[in-house]
Amino acid sequence: MHPTFPPTFDGILALCAYLRSEDGCPWDAEQTHESLKPMLLEEMYELIDAVDQSDIRGIVEELGDLLYHLIFQMRIGSEQGEFTSSEVLSALRDKLIRRHPHVFGETEASDSRQVQSRWDEIKRQEKQSAGKSLLEGIPSSMPALSYAEKLGDRSARVGFDWEEIEGALEKVKEELQELRMASTENEREDELGDLLFSITNVARWMNIDPEGALRKTGDKYRRRFAYMEKVAGQRSLDFVGLPLNEKESLWQEAKGEVG
Repeated sequence: MHPTFPPTFDGILALCAYLRSEDGCPWDAEQTHESLKPMLLEEMYELIDAVDQSDIRGIVEELGDLLYHLIFQMRIGSEQGEFTSSEVLSALRDKLIRRHPHVFGETEASDSRQVQSRWDEIKRQEKQSAGKSLLEGIPSSMPALSYAEKLGDRSARVGFDWEEIEGALEKVKEELQELRMASTENEREDELGDLLFSITNVARWMNIDPEGALRKTGDKYRRRFAYMEKVAGQRSLDFVGLPLNEKESLWQEAKGEVG
């Protein structure tokens, strides 16, 4: 008879331990911190999709999947003597209390902007006291646009920024010109990266999430491309074999029909 596991945090911890035991699942038992990384990212993206679609049942499911991956990582750490779940939760609790002095201390914050400012200042003090760069802690494994936006945002919070958006827009023009002038593959790669980075700074000034904006455009492009394929089929046209000018005509039609 198999043990039962209550639907609580400790219950899922116990379930994870059982799945990794001799009586459990060979696949679960083989996993490591490294092997779980791709699946952890996938679960985060699935949760984001559910939130974007306002799919409440999906959010519940994906939150559970993501939580299990975090518990999985904690179990592996515990088994290898690296850390315990209690250490993870204790560090989280201490950080939340330390970074909310307006709640647990004597400082005051009248609105969310003051809260954010105080949070950033505490993080800066923590990093400086530990001899770390202010940019340390931004994971380079993030999607590249989000990574670039976070670097720019963190820099701007300590005054390394343009005084107005025009400076950011001019930088885009400058980087585009340098890309046009690049003559080698390495130069073109460098200048394209500089151009994309400068665009994320414009997005920050406009309070736009560049990753979300590009994803939205990608979804729009996919819908319009599917419309082109559908219409070509309805008109008995070989979409792949159509000349470019006819494909462009279908694209313009799709733009008028598909948002």
